[in-house]
Amino acid sequence: MEKIKVAVVGFGGMGGWHVDRLLHMEKFSLSGVWDIDPERLEEARERGIHTYASFEDVLADKELELVVVATWNDVHKPLCIAAMRAGKNVISEKPVAMSLEELDEMIAVSKETGKLFTVHQNRRWDDDFLTMVNIVQKNKLGKVFRIESRVQGSRGIPGDWRREKGHGGGMVLDWGVHLLDQALTMNDEIALQSVWAQTTHITNDECDDGFYCELQFENGLHYAVEVTTNNFISLPRWYILGENGSAVIEDWELNGKMTLVHNWDKIDSVPVKAGTGITKTMAPRTDETIHDAPLEKINGKWEQYYDNIYDVLKNGKTQTVTHRQMRRCLKLIEAIFESAEKNQVIAFDENK
Repeated sequence: MEKIKVAVVGFGGMGGWHVDRLLHMEKFSLSGVWDIDPERLEEARERGIHTYASFEDVLADKELELVVVATWNDVHKPLCIAAMRAGKNVISEKPVAMSLEELDEMIAVSKETGKLFTVHQNRRWDDDFLTMVNIVQKNKLGKVFRIESRVQGSRGIPGDWRREKGHGGGMVLDWGVHLLDQALTMNDEIALQSVWAQTTHITNDECDDGFYCELQFENGLHYAVEVTTNNFISLPRWYILGENGSAVIEDWELNGKMTLVHNWDKIDSVPVKAGTGITKTMAPRTDETIHDAPLEKINGKWEQYYDNIYDVLKNGKTQTVTHRQMRRCLKLIEAIFESAEKNQVIAFDENK
């Protein structure tokens, strides 16, 4: 097997994540890393990893086929464009760019040079996401009309460049881009019609430290996405409502269950006490009309992402994370910021 030689630009958290995996892949060979921080380069050398003297040295490496850009968000565009113009294929860490305008420039260079250009959306292979998608696609709850997706932390924004707006900080561009990509991926062929959003600035005035948005799809699905960093009692990772049942996935360990209706028409109930009154409407169903079922847990294979990169470059396959999907996600991010600023619902035109 002819290995693809790859370099990683930016040897921080995610750059190191790529390096740790590339070192053990059969289809790829790590040529080296480059970072602006001398301490990071020294750490790489101590691990026996080749370090480039400069970004220009990366581009001058004639044997190099692929460059992974894992830097601050605000320099993705110039680094990716320079790499493609130097004849390298490029994977950018997410978010792929700071704006749709920037992304369109990057895509134009990809088409001009004929080089692969894509973004690393690794959470398409998360077990919890795939388990949720399996519930929907197998119609286990009947027609699903609402999905809630959230991640919640209690430490604010990490104390580095992610706090700084100029570098592309904030939770919409950090965790948000993952959850939004998941929402769009599972509805890849369903038009998104509208977006409403709020952002929060509880721990940071410069950029958002959390957000909430409601997405309305053409098929009637309401999809809520929430990221918080000042939350001390977490809600479920996933909550799914269908005509014939509900499902909850509590966490990344896939704790949860489905509750299914098997006698929908039997809706009579005995009133129960509710605060200072009584209610039949909100009385629980009886055991003879519903039953709990375990989740069918789906295990993702993240390696498929890099397998696809190899197949694109060596076998002429289509890239998994396409330019259209990249544009759609970034356009949604811009709509979220617009909605939050204007406090209004934003119509989403798929064709613009």
